[in-house]
Amino acid sequence: MQPKTITRSLAFLLICLIPQSFILANGLNYGDPPDAHHPWSVHDRNRPQPPRVEPGATVGAPPSDAVVLFDGTEASFRENWKHYKPEDKRKGDWLVKDGVLQCTPGAGFIGTKEDFGDCQLHIEWAAPLEIRGKGQGRGNSGVFIMGVEVQVLDNYENPTYADGTAGAVYGVMPPAVNPLRSPTEWQSYDIIFRRPIDKDGVIVDEGAMTVLINGVVVQDNTPLEGGGGWRRRAKSRIFPDKGPISLQDHGNPVRFRNIWCRPLRPRAVQGGFDGRLSPEATMAKREEIAAEVRADADNMEGLGKTIRLLESLHYTHDDDAWDEADLYIQDYMDELSDASESEIRDRRWDITKLFMSLKYLQKHNLGPANYPATPQLEAIMTEQGWKWKL
Repeated sequence: MQPKTITRSLAFLLICLIPQSFILANGLNYGDPPDAHHPWSVHDRNRPQPPRVEPGATVGAPPSDAVVLFDGTEASFRENWKHYKPEDKRKGDWLVKDGVLQCTPGAGFIGTKEDFGDCQLHIEWAAPLEIRGKGQGRGNSGVFIMGVEVQVLDNYENPTYADGTAGAVYGVMPPAVNPLRSPTEWQSYDIIFRRPIDKDGVIVDEGAMTVLINGVVVQDNTPLEGGGGWRRRAKSRIFPDKGPISLQDHGNPVRFRNIWCRPLRPRAVQGGFDGRLSPEATMAKREEIAAEVRADADNMEGLGKTIRLLESLHYTHDDDAWDEADLYIQDYMDELSDASESEIRDRRWDITKLFMSLKYLQKHNLGPANYPATPQLEAIMTEQGWKWKL
């Protein structure tokens, strides 16, 4: 092994030997600080952890946070779905048999009792047991979210117009490919729906839909363009925050099973329409985070409290927080001036984390540019041969 390689390996080993708890507890994982659209630093330890969701036991099974809309039982159908056509005008009813929900021609559309906005929808369907008809007349149905249709159709070796085939955003965009199984098998749809967003009545985001058929992407963030229709091009329109999921009766006894939906976290928060928070919402969140960090500091003492107070300044400046930290730092520097060499070495990690905290504020213009403790601490670290890089 070459000398340079050995040096690099030893440096990597040294980094690996640093306790992870030290790195997490002392802000060494901080990257770029908050800005106008991001209330947290890059790799911010104060950023909330994602909530735990248990995946389904098998592929396609509902995860733990899903709303199960049909589990194969009559009870789940009655609990979650409603008919749109009045009973006295229906020629039949949707049937639940052998764990399958089947459309009866003449029963009309059904829709969920619960409304959904941006969501992940899983639904499995199968063509009628008797294969008959052609084009749009064979195994026709549809999955509607807020009035936007993902076409259901048995177009396995059954050609029809492209923007009306299975997996099409109907009247808007054909599927990229046709991955249907034969009509004797079940098909699966996984749909990611992002509703259009308006601001003061003006559409600022047309929304989009991603669709997978049998695990194959056929719509990749396709703009909704208001949602299509038969023989007409839809115009951009204002969408509600939430709406029902509907299944179409198109005169064919199409079957469905394993239907579940997960609401997705919103893209727009208090005026942000591009996946980021608006400057106003960002600053409000930064103030909230800073207050939480200062409240945590109130339960601490000494250097730990000081580091936490300095950390709160990453989000918003607070004179009281700075003044309290400054008083402690001055006392701490006085202690170091009288400390012996061995005492200095014993305080290596305390000195390092205080220096790193002050250096971070200085680097990102979040604290005084010429704070005297920063170069004093750096001089101690240099003398001791302690090197670290922000």
